[in-house]
Amino acid sequence: MNKILIAIITASTLLQASAQTKQPETRTLIVFFDGLRPDYITPEAMPNLHAFKKRSAYGKSHHSVFPTVTRVNSASYATGSYPVTHGLMGNAVFFPEVVNNKSLNTGDAEDLFKIGEATGGKLLTTTSLGEILQSLGKKMMVFSSGSTGQAYLQNHTISGGAIINPAMILPATIKDSIFKDLGPVQAGGKHKWVTDALIKYGLSDDGPLVSAIWYSDPDGSAHAKGIGSPEAMASIKTVDAEFGRIVAELENKGLTRYNNILISTDHGFTTHVGQNTKSLNQLLIDNGFKQSATSDDVVTAGGAIYIKNHDPELIKKIVTVLRPLEYIGAIFTKGVKAGDTKGFVEGTLSFETIHWNHSRAADILVDANWDDRKNSAGYAGATFLPGVAGHGSISNWDIHIPLIVSGPAFKNTFESELPTSNVDLAPTVLYTLNIPVPATMDGRIMNEFLRKPAPGAITKAKKETIVTTAGYAGGTYKLTLERTVLGKYRYVDRARTERK
Repeated sequence: MNKILIAIITASTLLQASAQTKQPETRTLIVFFDGLRPDYITPEAMPNLHAFKKRSAYGKSHHSVFPTVTRVNSASYATGSYPVTHGLMGNAVFFPEVVNNKSLNTGDAEDLFKIGEATGGKLLTTTSLGEILQSLGKKMMVFSSGSTGQAYLQNHTISGGAIINPAMILPATIKDSIFKDLGPVQAGGKHKWVTDALIKYGLSDDGPLVSAIWYSDPDGSAHAKGIGSPEAMASIKTVDAEFGRIVAELENKGLTRYNNILISTDHGFTTHVGQNTKSLNQLLIDNGFKQSATSDDVVTAGGAIYIKNHDPELIKKIVTVLRPLEYIGAIFTKGVKAGDTKGFVEGTLSFETIHWNHSRAADILVDANWDDRKNSAGYAGATFLPGVAGHGSISNWDIHIPLIVSGPAFKNTFESELPTSNVDLAPTVLYTLNIPVPATMDGRIMNEFLRKPAPGAITKAKKETIVTTAGYAGGTYKLTLERTVLGKYRYVDRARTERK
């Protein structure tokens, strides 16, 4: 055999060996359990997640974005930014160019489509993780068992990837093939169906660089039946079992070394203890500030109050009525100038303190009051709202949530006390994928968890308190906001209201 033929055979053999031993591309998996309180993660309630937490890195001071509602946090994690930057202000939002006398429901993707059309494609006013990946020829896929709005906000431009939700598949051209592959969603089987979808498409050899799966429980069950109820605990076990399937799939395929996994939630949960409370709409009507439930002079969207002509005197009068009410908590208004921590109305804090000072912000933002009482199942945290249980408040019970990270980029069996937020997920994902983090993102790279941190990591945080007071007939309203400061980053811990 001549030397040239031997060389060719040798080179071919080496190329084949190289192809066989080529390492898979490192990918990212983001997992959200909707409404997951940290105290749910126990060996009894969530054995799979608890075991995963034990061998991973855990953030002990992780924060939901206020308002602590689902779609604010889906938009916040997807853009690495607060409402001040992305412009999605609540679960209910007001866009007079779409409807001038009522709010829109961000849980319904159809309402989000309308906002996108009315704003010239500016549903969100900043760039998302999915868009950044698309610009580099990469893909992000979203798998969700929750609302279509929550799924859509995670990657609202689709960005060359896909959104797979039982009620909405985008792009629509793949809908038939998805249901052909996966079959119909069985009754009570939505979590299994989206997990099947993730395993088939997200964890496949030709899958996306970033996959995100969002489980709508325990949120749905806790809203309906209460924190710690048999139904809520059963739902927790269900989603934990599905997470266990994901981990097993990665392990069986030998992919744990090539997948960074970030686990969070959108908010905590509190028991509702409100009695004799009125809706903001009814309160405004009863006090003569709003003509009727359908009038456009004053419009509410969740806790946000929009006044048609932004009359500062009317804003002050409304705040004056709100202050003495026991079930009303923190009240926010616009600051007089940039950097102000207090709102222009006495006794209020500024939108800037909560990263809410967007041009889409309302004239007043009102939170419900809360306290630390325990419910019948022993879970602490209560909000002065009607109903069974929920979230959205600026209490520590709704704000403080779990963070678990694992994979080749992250430390093992590590815990951090430094503050983090859902806005920090996207910057960290980009950094671990060697993609530059845009300056437009409000979040930071979570260096403390990384094996190879970025230069200039900040390691010391400090506490900061902002207090404002105002009198009312028969008493004083005192509002105290607590936050943790890490360099230029400010994390809202909670705001407490006292009346004397």
